[in-house]
Amino acid sequence: MKQIQTIIVAIAIVLLAGACSAVRQCKLPELNLPETIEPGATDTLTLADIEWWKFYGDSALCDIINRTLEHNRNIRAAAAHIEQLRELYKIRKAEQLPELNIKVAADYETNDYDGEASSRDPEFDLKADLSWELDLWGNLRWAKRKGEAEWLASVEDERAMRMTLIAEVASAYFRLVALDNELSIVRQTLETRKEGVAKAKLRFEGGLTSELVYQQAQVEYATTAALIPDLEKRIRINENALCLLMGEYPGENIRRNEVDITSVSQDSIPVGLPSQLLQRRPDIRAAEQQLMAAMSNVGVAYADRFPRLTFNLQGGWENDALKGFFSSPFSYLAGQIIAPVFSFGRKKARYKASLAAYDESRLKYEQKVLEAFKETDDAVTTYRNVRETTALKTSSRNAARKYVELAELQYRGGSINYIEVLDAQRRYFDAQIGLSNAVRDENLALVQLYKALGGGWQFAPKSFSE
Repeated sequence: MKQIQTIIVAIAIVLLAGACSAVRQCKLPELNLPETIEPGATDTLTLADIEWWKFYGDSALCDIINRTLEHNRNIRAAAAHIEQLRELYKIRKAEQLPELNIKVAADYETNDYDGEASSRDPEFDLKADLSWELDLWGNLRWAKRKGEAEWLASVEDERAMRMTLIAEVASAYFRLVALDNELSIVRQTLETRKEGVAKAKLRFEGGLTSELVYQQAQVEYATTAALIPDLEKRIRINENALCLLMGEYPGENIRRNEVDITSVSQDSIPVGLPSQLLQRRPDIRAAEQQLMAAMSNVGVAYADRFPRLTFNLQGGWENDALKGFFSSPFSYLAGQIIAPVFSFGRKKARYKASLAAYDESRLKYEQKVLEAFKETDDAVTTYRNVRETTALKTSSRNAARKYVELAELQYRGGSINYIEVLDAQRRYFDAQIGLSNAVRDENLALVQLYKALGGGWQFAPKSFSE
């Protein structure tokens, strides 16, 4: 008997060593990453370290973001998914512990067979059943690690969704404010065009100018007025988009503040070291946890190929009468080893499939890292260029405004005709719209840079003033 036990222990040690050796081969990939995203970017503090309610600052925007995070259906569904996986993880943890069941039963059987006297067979039971699987090959431990990794991946997925929602809300908000500003410019220009039409009409009727000038003024007025319906439509569509993100029905009046187009952004924004992206971005951390889950699944599949050892202990009381029931103890101890025989090939194939799934997760993780670096570099480049565009559009707007002032002075002095004044006003109008769009693009680029660096998934305090 002792020799059999020695042989079993020796086989167990050999198989366990093989399992550990196979699982050790499943490790995170070593990526050849650059040291910096841009030359000289060595600051450890980045734009993403700023909480979103401090980064945006706009009270109306922060209120919309907060309502979105509270009422958006997708984010609430993600929170429910986290809770589901958290409870499943508890189950896998508990599977490592012994299972205890208590049975209380009573039966009263009457037997009346042909040719035999009638008999009665009562029985009363009170038993406790203790079952425990000895985790020889680590299949329960690997299952626990898999459950934990899946749970943590769902947490990171929810954070990534939170980050994306905040970026979508901020982008929609800045587009809406830009449309408001553009509509205001159009209406102001329309008033100027209206005054110009009235003046051109008086001059035409007074014989001071030809009808051509009057008709040109009317064309400019009608062209400007035709822009208003389209802008109002786009504003309503953007308001409905924000309502959808907030989990509200269309038609709600969205409160927003004006954006100061004269404000100048910072010349340099810290983006930190590229290796910090692996720590900050929740989508990368989610891919890492999914990789850990795939690796744990390899361990589960490998350990499932070997025998399982389970112990069962049952004890209690059993008697055919309640009198003297506790004087009739009952106990039972058994151990069983379940080993695959004909299913060994199937389990081996499942193990190879889990290895292929691990390779798939590893490649997806590497691809996610590459995409993160690309998104960040694109965002940095885009923001740098749109800032230059904003500066040029500001100079263009200022020059066009001066052009209008000089044109009106020369027209009053009789040096030029009214057509040139209309041309100057048209250029000033285009310059205003161009600057408004450039400021919008700069805000949108800053939002994308903040998201690309991994900012925006933090939970907001109860008060934004904290």
